[in-house]
Amino acid sequence: MQRSIAPPASLAARLLSRKAGAMLVRNTVVSCVAFAFDLGLLWALVQWAGMDKLLAAAIGFIAANTLHYALGRSWIFRGTDRGVASGYVYFLVNAAIGLAITMALYAAFLRFTTINYLVARVIVSVFAGLAVFVLNAVLNFRRL
Repeated sequence: MQRSIAPPASLAARLLSRKAGAMLVRNTVVSCVAFAFDLGLLWALVQWAGMDKLLAAAIGFIAANTLHYALGRSWIFRGTDRGVASGYVYFLVNAAIGLAITMALYAAFLRFTTINYLVARVIVSVFAGLAVFVLNAVLNFRRL
C-alpha cells in the first residue's frame, strides 16, 4: 500500500487555520502587553523628556519589540526550531518592516489629521502588528 504525501497547504489556508487563530490570540495578548509598554514609554519620552514624537515612537517601538520577542518566543511560537539568536535577528528585521509601516502611517496621521498622537499610534499598531505577526509566523518561526 502506497501512502501519498499531501502537498503543503496554501499560505491562505494556513493563515485561516485554527492553529493560526490560536497563535493570533496569544500574539494579541503579548502585543497588548508590549504595546502598553510602548505607549507608556512614548508618553514618558514626549511629556517628560521633551523628545520629538516620531523619534520617541521609534524608540518605544524598538524597545517594545524586544519585550515582544522575549514573551512571544516562549508562548506564541513555542516549539520553533529557530535558534534564539537567529530568531531575534529575524524578529528585528521583521520589526524594522513593522517600524517602516508604523512610521509612515503615524507620520501621515500626525500630518493629515487632528487625531491625538496616542490614538493615532493605537490605530497604526493594528496594521503594523498584523503584518509583523504574519512575517514572524510564516518566515521567522515557521509555525504556519
